[in-house]
Amino acid sequence: MTDDSQRNFRSVYYEKVGFRGVEEKKSLEILLKDDRLDIEKLCTFSQRFPLPSLYRALVWKVLLGILPPHHESHARVMAYRKEQYSDVLHALDVIRFVSDATPQVEVFLYMHRLESGKLPRSPSFPLEPEDEVFLAIAKAMEEMVEDSVDCYWITRCFVNQLDSKYRDFLPQLPKAFEQYLNLEDSRLLSHLKACSAVSRLPYDLWFKRCFAGCLPEPSLQSSPLKLRQSTVCIRSCPSVDSAHPGSCAVFTGRGWLNPQKQNLQTQRASCTTSFYRRDLSLHGSWYPQWGLEPEAWGH
Repeated sequence: MTDDSQRNFRSVYYEKVGFRGVEEKKSLEILLKDDRLDIEKLCTFSQRFPLPSLYRALVWKVLLGILPPHHESHARVMAYRKEQYSDVLHALDVIRFVSDATPQVEVFLYMHRLESGKLPRSPSFPLEPEDEVFLAIAKAMEEMVEDSVDCYWITRCFVNQLDSKYRDFLPQLPKAFEQYLNLEDSRLLSHLKACSAVSRLPYDLWFKRCFAGCLPEPSLQSSPLKLRQSTVCIRSCPSVDSAHPGSCAVFTGRGWLNPQKQNLQTQRASCTTSFYRRDLSLHGSWYPQWGLEPEAWGH
């Protein structure tokens, strides 16, 4: 067997058992060596493969428009980003809006609100629904991005893109969920409709929060990477995957989503728990794909 055939055999085997070969990492390293990063190629790569943790933050920042595609500008632009981060944080500290005891994700929220001109008069004011969304996404990002400056900028740009470009698509996602679930398991969809459970599923948790606080962080690591135009409806796929685990619990005596045996709160808790029991990270085709577009940078 030749070296090429051995490598191809290993690649197919690793793919089947859920492991990725080193070829993907080498391909990404080649892309990142270009003087001007190719945004389209990075998007294509991120759609097909999970990013190594070593390069994850860099690719996210480039695709979200935090950094320009030109390598020589990265250090200077990131210095400006850090300076802006420090200035906003200092402003919040001066007006005593934050302290050393303030959780980091809440600091990010107040910074975001200040920069968008929507800072409330007091931290004690009740949170708006959009604030809850920001906090959920920030908590998920905090688990994946070590540097606080990077974490803030990635969270802020990710939320801004979703809010400004894709809010109108959110009402379409429950219907898309039903369509995908019908293709995957029509019996399960019929059962959910018979239980009057379809309209009571936690769509806000799934779609408005982009599965943050619902899926475990290892499964979310690929979420912001699936940057692809006109694929918002594919964001409903993880919810289909969660509702389609072989679905024994739905139809057996444990009564998952059975209104005669469990109240709605217990059903939702069971539904959420089922996310964590399953290793979604091995199902690359079901990763959520966010329809984000990198912000335009000058050439």
